[in-house]
Amino acid sequence: MVNEDAPLGLEADRGLLSRTSTAERVAGVLRTRIAEGFFLPGGRLSEQDIGNALGVSRNTLREAFRLLTHERLLTHELNRGVFVRVPTVEDVRDIYRVRKIVECAAVRGITAKPASYAKIAGTVADGDLAARHGRWQDLGTANIRFHRELVALTGSERVAELMQGLAAELRLVFHVMADPRRFHERYLPRNHEILVPLEAGDGARTAELLEKYLTDAEAQLVEAYAER
Repeated sequence: MVNEDAPLGLEADRGLLSRTSTAERVAGVLRTRIAEGFFLPGGRLSEQDIGNALGVSRNTLREAFRLLTHERLLTHELNRGVFVRVPTVEDVRDIYRVRKIVECAAVRGITAKPASYAKIAGTVADGDLAARHGRWQDLGTANIRFHRELVALTGSERVAELMQGLAAELRLVFHVMADPRRFHERYLPRNHEILVPLEAGDGARTAELLEKYLTDAEAQLVEAYAER
């Protein structure tokens, strides 16, 4: 299943394709759209619709599909086409194992208020706004961005790229929640809680809160998978 507005929305991303290898840039656009919830787990991706929307050749699009298949975001089914991958409960456990290692390490070494604190706090404010208006998917997006900004504290492009891929996988995992409000709303106050030691430059306390946060989120998602 695909959000019916997705191919049309992709047309606005054409301008992004001129700055790097086209296949990689197409993959980047689609990865971002997956992370934002445009493409849903199990949905078939139309080569014609997406190719026309982005103005790229079928060969370029297929190469982008191959890149995203390698990243576990898409899957190719013989004689049927390319589909958005449906994560398993084993994927959930593995994703959160990696998140605990990467995110907690990113904040543990903090000894002063990060220079990017305002940007990090801004993602939480975006989540507050989304919640007030009942936009639960937007709250999920703001939450993902919050964690990406925490990881960005490492200053490592490679770690940031790793988190970008995890963010897209996370969005696919989140779709297992029949009620997105039930999942995302409870973590918004905890984002605020994490900001307190982060602003104070207390990396150890920030990492402690973050690890408990991720452990609880993993348990909730594993439970949701069991209820399907």
